[in-house]
Amino acid sequence: MIEWPLQDAKNKFSAVVEAALAGTPQQVTRRGKPAVVVLSTTEYERLRRMEKAAAPGLAELLLEMPQGGEDFARLKVAPRKVEF
Repeated sequence: MIEWPLQDAKNKFSAVVEAALAGTPQQVTRRGKPAVVVLSTTEYERLRRMEKAAAPGLAELLLEMPQGGEDFARLKVAPRKVEF
């Protein structure tokens, strides 16, 4: 991954985009720290598909619920205000 200081990335934005489209993600830093990564839409969509594929489904989530008397943390939620 190529690293660009923010000012250089602004000045050479076309080069940053072209490199990302060519398949090399471009990291932009702000004050010397990583800030953002520029990548092609194709690569972004591929990463999103991988993320969705790895996400648990409803059945898996339900099976992970505590059963048989195990304690679990309950959220303290105020009741909703109902107006008639």
